Amino acid sequence: MLTVLFATRNGGETLPGVLECYCGLQAPAGGWRLVIVDNGSIDQTREIIDSYQPRLALTYLFEPEPGKNAALNTGLASVAGDLVLLTDDDTFPNRDWLVRMRAVADAHPDYAIFGGKIIPRWQTPPDSWILSSVPLGAVFSVTDPSALEGPTSDHNVFGPNMAVRTDIFARGHRFDPHVGPRGSSYPMGSETEFVKRLIRAGFLAWHCRGAVVEHFIPRSHMRTSWILSRAVRFGRGKYRIGVLERGPLGVRWLGVPRHIFREMIVQQVRILTALLGFDREKLFSARWQFHYLWGQAIEARIMRAEGAGCSIIEDTIR
Repeated sequence: MLTVLFATRNGGETLPGVLECYCGLQAPAGGWRLVIVDNGSIDQTREIIDSYQPRLALTYLFEPEPGKNAALNTGLASVAGDLVLLTDDDTFPNRDWLVRMRAVADAHPDYAIFGGKIIPRWQTPPDSWILSSVPLGAVFSVTDPSALEGPTSDHNVFGPNMAVRTDIFARGHRFDPHVGPRGSSYPMGSETEFVKRLIRAGFLAWHCRGAVVEHFIPRSHMRTSWILSRAVRFGRGKYRIGVLERGPLGVRWLGVPRHIFREMIVQQVRILTALLGFDREKLFSARWQFHYLWGQAIEARIMRAEGAGCSIIEDTIR
């Protein structure tokens, strides 16, 4: 037995297609079940899920506390079997996804974490500059297409397609609710933080090239403004995870490591140079890096306030 677990919040746009995919999945040896945690949806999410109850071995749960990781932690109480497959409400699995992941987990009993292949499902064909300049893994949660089957690290295990042996959760490991999607402003990297923590505890990770899903990329996520907001969240996550691993980073001004200010000035110069040279690719690269650093600065301030038992108002980055 294995369990597929995902959280959803206002997933009405993609859930019907995703659940239709689940109805056509090949069943692995031992069978499978599906657990969906509704994280405070106000659209038709509940009605959509209920409509698939007759066709799927499906458990519906509701978690009002905002945050994907809070919802996943709630769902762990309802998983069954020896393997939990984690995914998202906008991810479409190949028909043999469960069978492939089951086979790899059975073939490698010394490994406890499995990351599958993630390819983009574009709502509309992306502009060429997106494919050439945007870091697709950080922005769209797709894996490196050249990644080979075999042992891997946290860099190739992403939330839309990963599996964890339930024994890990039986030992008390949980997802950190301070990382990952919580509204529009949050530090990215919840799965990365989780996998890094497990690897430090001695667990091993494996890349399953044959277990494939498609991650839906809506038209709105191909806009420059959305991509740069993703850079901010990516920077926030990188900073928080770095501090959790190594402690505060360097000499700080106003709670922010001094080197971040210096690097932001460098990127501002790069932005100006690219504007004067009408170089769109270099301009985007500099803007991405600047927003990434801005995110790090924001998270440094937030973590400083958390450490002092304070609260601060986060800046809205556009």
